Amino acid sequence: MSVSVSSMDAAATELADRVRALLMSEPGLEEKQMFGTRAFLLDGRILVGARKGGTLLVRVTDEQGSALLTEAGVSIAVMGAKTMGPSWLDVAPTALEDDESVMFWVDAARESAQS
Repeated sequence: MSVSVSSMDAAATELADRVRALLMSEPGLEEKQMFGTRAFLLDGRILVGARKGGTLLVRVTDEQGSALLTEAGVSIAVMGAKTMGPSWLDVAPTALEDDESVMFWVDAARESAQS
């Protein structure tokens, strides 16, 4: 699958590669360029996305998001001029040091998608 690099920097590309490697065996997974983010969708619903600077966009329920905002490096996502609600989180690269930490966020999004 080719990735448009024009709107992605090296950190976002590396993060997308990491997420792709962790999710490649997931049935129903789709990858799309959306809103300046390399988004990973499960059954048509955004789970996570690799954003500029290696920030991970994570979609969860409002309840999960409110609880997860207490984690280090987590903030409510801002897209363009719009601040999203607590169901859209940005996770800083400093909170994504290893595959286990990336998988934590992927699993949180997956759990939310199934609820």
